Amino acid sequence: MAVLEHLTSQQAIDLENKYGAHNYHPLPVVLSKGEGVYVWDVEGKKYYDFLSAYSAVNQGHCHPKIVDAMVNQAKTLTLTSRAFYNDMLGRYEKFATEYFGFDKLLPMNTGAEAVETALKICRKWAYEVKGIAENEAEIIVCENNFHGRTTTIISFSNDPVARENFGPFTNGFIKVEYDNLKALEVALENNKNVAGFMAEPIQGEAGVYVPSEGYLAAAKALCEKYNVLFIADEVQTGIARTGKLLAVQHENVQPDVLILGKALSGGAYPVSAVLANDNIMNVIKPGNHGSTFGGNPVAAAVAIAALEVVKEEKLDENAERLGKIFREELTKFSEENELVTLVRGKGLLNAVVINDTEDSDTAWNICMKLRDNGLLAKPTHGNIIRFAPPLVMNEEQLRDCIDIIKKTITEFTK
Repeated sequence: MAVLEHLTSQQAIDLENKYGAHNYHPLPVVLSKGEGVYVWDVEGKKYYDFLSAYSAVNQGHCHPKIVDAMVNQAKTLTLTSRAFYNDMLGRYEKFATEYFGFDKLLPMNTGAEAVETALKICRKWAYEVKGIAENEAEIIVCENNFHGRTTTIISFSNDPVARENFGPFTNGFIKVEYDNLKALEVALENNKNVAGFMAEPIQGEAGVYVPSEGYLAAAKALCEKYNVLFIADEVQTGIARTGKLLAVQHENVQPDVLILGKALSGGAYPVSAVLANDNIMNVIKPGNHGSTFGGNPVAAAVAIAALEVVKEEKLDENAERLGKIFREELTKFSEENELVTLVRGKGLLNAVVINDTEDSDTAWNICMKLRDNGLLAKPTHGNIIRFAPPLVMNEEQLRDCIDIIKKTITEFTK
């Protein structure tokens, strides 16, 4: 088969099923083109994208400024490894640290790599700065978290599908209930070797769970009280998704360690980063951590362009405004449609809870109908549908999508 030979949707699906590992269960739609808030399948049907590659394409599909930065840099220099300096990494590090308000950045590629990096930094800080005995450091995490799927990360997951038959697992983690300050304080009081507390400002994969107002600020204050690092995993919630540049900024929180990925590149290239101030980041020395591709020139150019787009197009303000419209309209709809139990979220990271059990296929079937009606979304945790369009969406497009969602769910209940 020629590389560029046209495929039908079924042919593309069959190829993946035969030659690819079955580690995903995609919605059966085969996409071949994207622009802004739209994607097209191989047969040419156009859809609204309401997943944004799990919030990686906040800036919209194939944003011309980001693509141009990637192409231009790729024609000049793609990779040097960190064995040598390149003329783009320092520019990116300066730009990003000033952008987010930190002293230093450690560049990686994927979100899971960035989480692993933050855990290593936190532990090393615990031993060399806080004075915890070697190999005794513990990190507090939240139940129902999602930080990735590496062996260490699934060690503190309570998702049985992610964990089953992948042990033995890594020790050194304490799980507490999300949005429960008392549980967090008890864990801090009773464990003298706690080095850090890592949390998602909104639990995305768990079903877009938004914590109680004040939770993040109070958690940060507890971390300061007990000399523990507050680590914010903003891989999915960061880069304007929730109506602020960072979700923690809704409560004026500056984390000790910030984890970024996904939209850091606008979805054009794998780029992730961990940011912290010198008193934390300086524990990392040559040979302690790295990546052949981490900080490569293409990633640096792409990330600068992606972050510039966020500010130039005021995507945080747009997400805040459109998110309110989305929740208001769908909440009103939920009051007259018994299939919708709850609507929640911040900015343009939202979820609709379907009135059925977690093991039902109702949400999946609704997403199939949404696909048929020209909108792509995906269930999470069985009975919850996440709605997260690119942040470049305008109000007219959003209202068109709200109409599609209402129409689809209404048809489904008949």
